[in-house]
Amino acid sequence: MYDLSYTEENYLKALHHLFLNGVEYDPAFEGTGTNELAEYLEVKPASVTDMLKRLRIKELINYQPYKKISLTDKGRLVGLRVIRKHRLWECFLSDKLSFSWDEVHEVAEQLEHIKSPKLIERLDHFLGYPEYDPHGDPIPRPDGSMPKVHTMRLGEGKIGIKYRVVAVKDNSVDFLQYASQLGLSLNSRLQILEKIPFDHSLRIMLNNKNERISGKFASQVLISEWR
Repeated sequence: MYDLSYTEENYLKALHHLFLNGVEYDPAFEGTGTNELAEYLEVKPASVTDMLKRLRIKELINYQPYKKISLTDKGRLVGLRVIRKHRLWECFLSDKLSFSWDEVHEVAEQLEHIKSPKLIERLDHFLGYPEYDPHGDPIPRPDGSMPKVHTMRLGEGKIGIKYRVVAVKDNSVDFLQYASQLGLSLNSRLQILEKIPFDHSLRIMLNNKNERISGKFASQVLISEWR
């Protein structure tokens, strides 16, 4: 296996995120384009092209100019391992060091590039082998497999049914701070009281309070039925 730079690992991680369907990997997804990847990484397309050529030489991606980019099996496994480290470090920062869920991402971005497999194995053991990170995203197992997640967006829920918050799709500081102000966190219990067709906003019962949330916000919250 090649020794990869931070930037190369970040590209593989970004490609993996672009191949996600909700929070699960979609094997039927055919790939993404250079411009889409450049937009996701906030870099120039020319820089992306140079990196893609390097990753192709290392047999981590399938790439031809003007065609879709896809991960090879080896590239997907490397990307998953970076994501695994990132999400385990988020658990550590949240559970053991009391970082809030809007703070952990930036620090985990730095820690995810630590190379020691033994350290990550012991970190996983120390944390009790968690399956989900503080944002509800599944943590890849050492072999690259993922815990199954069965969710829907909050806006797709039915009126009167009790749900719990399973994950959030938006990990930005602004979104997470707003969610915290509402009192919404992982495993929060809520009930949809009303759907407003005009702007797709919702009235929900959360923490015994009647709240109105926008359709945009609801589209970033993943829920499952409370059982």
